Amino acid sequence: MAGFPIEDGFSASRLFNQGFSYTYDDVIFLPHYIDFPTDSVNLTTKLTKNIELSIPCISSPMDTVTESSMAVSMAALGGIGIIHYNNLASEQAALIRSAKSRQIPYISDPIFKTPSDSIDSVSDFESSPCVFVTESGNSKSKLLGIVEKSDWEILSEKNTPISCYMLGLPVSAPSNYTFEQAAAFLDTRKLDYVPLVSDQDEVVDLVTMKDVERIRGFPKLGFPTLGIDGEFMVGAAMGTREEDKERLEHLVKAGANVVVLDSSQGNSIYQIEMIKYVKRNYPELDVVGGNVVTAYQAQNLIQAGVDGLRVGMGSGSICTTQEVCAVGRGQATAVYKVSTIADHSGVPVIADGGIANSGHIVKALVLGASTVMMGSFLAGSSEAPGVYEYQGNRRVKKYRGMGSLEAMTKGSDARYLGDKSKLKVAQGVVGAVPDKGSILKFIPYTMHAVKQGFQDLGASSLQSAHDLLRSDVLRLEVRTGAAQAEGGVHDLVSYKKKPF
Repeated sequence: MAGFPIEDGFSASRLFNQGFSYTYDDVIFLPHYIDFPTDSVNLTTKLTKNIELSIPCISSPMDTVTESSMAVSMAALGGIGIIHYNNLASEQAALIRSAKSRQIPYISDPIFKTPSDSIDSVSDFESSPCVFVTESGNSKSKLLGIVEKSDWEILSEKNTPISCYMLGLPVSAPSNYTFEQAAAFLDTRKLDYVPLVSDQDEVVDLVTMKDVERIRGFPKLGFPTLGIDGEFMVGAAMGTREEDKERLEHLVKAGANVVVLDSSQGNSIYQIEMIKYVKRNYPELDVVGGNVVTAYQAQNLIQAGVDGLRVGMGSGSICTTQEVCAVGRGQATAVYKVSTIADHSGVPVIADGGIANSGHIVKALVLGASTVMMGSFLAGSSEAPGVYEYQGNRRVKKYRGMGSLEAMTKGSDARYLGDKSKLKVAQGVVGAVPDKGSILKFIPYTMHAVKQGFQDLGASSLQSAHDLLRSDVLRLEVRTGAAQAEGGVHDLVSYKKKPF
């Protein structure tokens, strides 16, 4: 059999040029050769031409996924969060400033009052061990004192002004303290909590021993995503309307490190003109264009000057664009096709949508993406916006598509070029996802699973995976429905699926 040619599986170029639109579940990689341990896999990657991440993870700019808490935690893990723009420009800018003012992957919700206010209910202490007293009753004014729950509970006249019984200034720490510095501060002084205060005596955050114990119970954090100013890097989404130029100014002043032009179909005159506007007026600001799913779309945005491309149309779990508009593409095919053309120009690709498990992340990255953008995968986490509810015995959070009628009523219809239309046609739904706990726990485990996938493929880095794919060393096959069923859990009376 010496010299007998071995032909097994298909090259990516052959598989994805047969006229089929494949999703991640449709395809499977064949294993290659392992000569390195899992821990040596390097997932460092590029978000854009100029921004590097230590993990290939981005949180989606959806109003049930990314606000300050998500952005802070994503940056602490080594990824980045893109704050949504289904709000006023000033509100989005405030969310960016809130995230960038912090160094700890947890955002508290302290209560503020003025000295003349009264505390009417014990509920004021539900999210905080104390109430902060400031000149104007919010975080943007000088801290004057505090009221602790135990002191308030023993008051005989609880409707008296806070100034009559508040304590003086508490022990505080600088707002630029890292998590370890804040933890050491609490431990050394035997404190239950400490406010982190800025140079202007404004309360930026509140760290409690419960927070410290919770975070220390998570896997060790990697290299955070920091800008040259030492602050967490934060991204922001925006539209392509004339009024978005004013929003852009707010985002830049707030310190956004990258802007994502958010459109379901990015190959438009509106986006091309906005790309040129951003690069002309803010040449140091990276801009991501999209969404696109074809090489032709991608080429137009590359020529306009984008620093990154977002790929996906109708592949999200709450998106109905393909069903409603009959336009889109299977995400595996889209990522491969766009990545192939983008690679020639050195433009990184973000695979946006369709991520339901670590295997999907492996497929997206190996097929050419540099990062994956996740919505439903992160929704329901403690860092996602919203409050938990119960559906039966299940703890859930709301998750909605930005093309849902509910989101459109707040302004997201501009994303679908429908804000000028008299009739609103939904391209998304509203749903709920189960409580997933903190991303500080499940993202590190997910990244380790991704590393194991790369090891099975013989790829020690993203660049190595891309090289192996484009040189036809890595081989793929299409899975039949039976093969997909066989590849999942099957033939059991019952089971409990715990990924870690």
